[in-house]
Amino acid sequence: MLLKQKILDAIAGGRISLVFRRWQRPSVSAGRTMKSAIGTLAIESVDIVEPSAVTEEEARQAGYVSLQALLGSLGDGPLPLYRVHLHLAGPDPRHALAQAGEISDDERHALRRRLDRHDRAGGGEPWTRACLALIGAQPEVAAITLAARVGMEKDDFKRRVRKLKDLGLITAHAVGYRLSPRGQAFLDGEAPSTNE
Repeated sequence: MLLKQKILDAIAGGRISLVFRRWQRPSVSAGRTMKSAIGTLAIESVDIVEPSAVTEEEARQAGYVSLQALLGSLGDGPLPLYRVHLHLAGPDPRHALAQAGEISDDERHALRRRLDRHDRAGGGEPWTRACLALIGAQPEVAAITLAARVGMEKDDFKRRVRKLKDLGLITAHAVGYRLSPRGQAFLDGEAPSTNE
């Protein structure tokens, strides 16, 4: 479930606790969590609801000034309407991981194994280190531009980058990505020594 930054900010501030979506089937489940730009969101409940059963109070809890505004934004499409109760559960663990500027030998070994596994699963040439190097050399460049530079579709490139983000190696920005301190430490440790 994608949420705009202003909605995420309102969730973080406690001003929004409900989200309404029209889905064929829900993309979130009650009792689970999801990562977001503001941290980890806890999904309390996901229920199908008739539009006529939605209240003014629920519209306000979803950040709308009125029930009419909420229903107008959802349209009259044929898909079922879902009401999602959620709250900010805490910081995204990837953020703390990404900020770690030092990597132990054990962590480095584990990262190498994970990156090697991603490379093998990619089905072609190894891509993980090249992607890290590209982002390191061209921080905050739009994903579509980076994807074109490596001959990939933007969505495929972003899927790959998400795997690196999950490892705390990069951070997303308003435009593009940057190596995290952890990502920079990893790359620095992988570079061949020039003192030989």
